[in-house]
Amino acid sequence: MSLLVQVLFWIAAVGTVTSTIYCLMVVTAAVRFGLRRRRENRAAETSTFLPPVSALKPLHGMEDGLERNLETFFEQDYPEFELLFCARYDSDAGLQLARRVGERYPGVTARYLTCGEPKYPNAKMYSLAVMADAASHECLITSDADCRVTPDYLRRCVQALKNEKPALASCLYLGTADANNLVTELDAVGKSVEMSSGVLVADMVEGGTKFALGVTMIQRRQAFEDAGGFDDLGQYQAEDYIMGKRLAEQGRGVILSPYVIRLVVPRTSFGLSFRNQLRWMQSTRRSRPMGHLGTGLTFALPFGLFGLLWGVLTQQYGLGLLWLLASCANRWLQAGVMLRVLGERKWGWPTLIYPLRDLLGGVLWFFSYLPGEVYYHGGRYAIAPDGRYMDAK
Repeated sequence: MSLLVQVLFWIAAVGTVTSTIYCLMVVTAAVRFGLRRRRENRAAETSTFLPPVSALKPLHGMEDGLERNLETFFEQDYPEFELLFCARYDSDAGLQLARRVGERYPGVTARYLTCGEPKYPNAKMYSLAVMADAASHECLITSDADCRVTPDYLRRCVQALKNEKPALASCLYLGTADANNLVTELDAVGKSVEMSSGVLVADMVEGGTKFALGVTMIQRRQAFEDAGGFDDLGQYQAEDYIMGKRLAEQGRGVILSPYVIRLVVPRTSFGLSFRNQLRWMQSTRRSRPMGHLGTGLTFALPFGLFGLLWGVLTQQYGLGLLWLLASCANRWLQAGVMLRVLGERKWGWPTLIYPLRDLLGGVLWFFSYLPGEVYYHGGRYAIAPDGRYMDAK
């Protein structure tokens, strides 16, 4: 028992130190981003850089909140833009909804395309290839179906291309639960805090982003070809990461836009939520193996629980409970700062529940090292060590 107690103590102690250091890094990176965001957003209000834009949106079926998500793209305050929507078939419920929404905005140029069954595993990238080929303009802004934006979205995002060097920009996002459901809310706050924290720390430590976030990407058409082309990018699960990494290695410039998107998380079950988040954890493990390994030391609640268990086994119940509460305070600080900097007005409840999400994140991190299959848009795949999709056997 003595050896077990010592092991528990040192695991809890080391993890508490590393997660505290990480929390302080997150706070610093968040404040840094917040100051930059305020400065660049003011500049965007008076900018005359407003090139014609093609906004590309892949669709696949219906989901909660999709109608309002689509409406926000038709409501853009921008001088010249077109919207392109693409699904596999004309009968796709999401594409049909986009048509109906478009009828309410006759002044907006919109086109509705079909691509058939994807020719490579990443169906989203195949849809983007079809839309990019059909787009009228050189400036392309891609976005997922679950994005909900403000009328100044295009105006603010396109400023990332004002200088010639940046080849690609992407946006952080605020997860927004579409239902008062704890599982959905935990999923949403994880997207807001856990994901964004890692991105901002990487941006600060590495002197800029060396990857992209696919929820929204801003680029000129040539960027896709410079990153390897659609056929090659479509073989990867994390095509956004691969594209950003390749362009950064070429010295082309990959930056983080100050615009923050709303990512609407529909009501979901625990099983489905866990499976979707595990898919991305597994992708990150292969895309950034060393960084993902180190991520295990950034979670606080698992080490707080180890500290509590140590306190119980040594009959130091007060110290054990204090250890757990300290780990909760760590995550409350991280979540509160991140949500405020990203512009979340209703930040109280998400901050309160974030320790529970942090614990779930630690569990997901552990499971990401176990063998498993990936389910994506009706397909079943395994992921190769380099991040490529493989047919599951």
